[in-house]
Amino acid sequence: MQQELLADPKKKDGAVPVPKSAKPAALKGPEKAAILFLCLGEKRGTELMKQLDEYDIQTITRAMSGLGTISAEVVENVMSEFTEQVTDLGGVVGSFSVAENMLKNFLPDGQVADIMKEIRGPKRERGMWERFESLNESVIANYLKGEHEQTSAVILSNVSPEVAARVLPLLDTDQMQDIVERMIGLDAVPNHMLREIEETLQQDVMASASRPTATELQQRMAELFNRLDPDAFERISSALDERLPETFGSIKQKMFTFEDLARLDQQSLAQVMRGVPGNTLPLALRGASKEIRDLFLAALPQRSRDMLVEEMATMGPVRGREVREAQSELVDFAKDLADQEVIRLPTGEDDELIE
Repeated sequence: MQQELLADPKKKDGAVPVPKSAKPAALKGPEKAAILFLCLGEKRGTELMKQLDEYDIQTITRAMSGLGTISAEVVENVMSEFTEQVTDLGGVVGSFSVAENMLKNFLPDGQVADIMKEIRGPKRERGMWERFESLNESVIANYLKGEHEQTSAVILSNVSPEVAARVLPLLDTDQMQDIVERMIGLDAVPNHMLREIEETLQQDVMASASRPTATELQQRMAELFNRLDPDAFERISSALDERLPETFGSIKQKMFTFEDLARLDQQSLAQVMRGVPGNTLPLALRGASKEIRDLFLAALPQRSRDMLVEEMATMGPVRGREVREAQSELVDFAKDLADQEVIRLPTGEDDELIE
């Protein structure tokens, strides 16, 4: 049975004549076998596929995944070659998902994944190549300097011409010439070799590129501390100052808190206060010290100042969490203005402003 499925079936005595319009001869043996499995359905097809070896499974799966939509007429003619009576069959659709689901019924997930990777071919890792292309060209060039020229040729043949054109000039002339010659004469790369290169790139380049630098990590921690409950931050600050004095000091230099807004010039501070909605400003100032509150109020015209003071007085009790959220909203808006170069945020190294 296994050999019959994979070989192109010959017309036998008693077989139903196949109309020329259906052109079943255009289908190869594995494709006809794939149609048979699809017609049997997942349950019965699974039982039959259990009798095949891995090579035959892969061959039929490859054919099944590329079938697309098969008309009922072709289905009937193909089935007539395997059975004496097949009638009233509907069309079937072959796809990667159908093939994969059928394989999962009787093969381990890892084996199914390997088969489907082999079937899908080189396009299966396009996402990885797109991420690789997004790296800085100097990062790619530095990696290629330590690789064999043939490997480098394969890599540069799988990225866009624009990326390759930026990377090549960063290499030594001899290496660049060797790689280009290999790219020109490059034959089709076997799937297993391309997969090894992709896995190496993923481990050696992409993983390290995705790790944040020390500066990025410190900035991330600064953002975290900006939003941390002040009491919690106070509880850990002393220990961090003692254990990580230099690193924690750098992080604190990158922090920008609600209290730092008071270091803005009055015009910038007024812009920040005017840009937040609703009761954000009075809520934020309710939780501020008198010194900070006075600095904010001093940046407002007298009438706006009086209205804000009155609004704070009539608010009643407020939750600490709501105050911190309002203060964070002011800080975020100030950062947005700074990103747009509307205002300039003071840094930890700035001297106190003298007006």
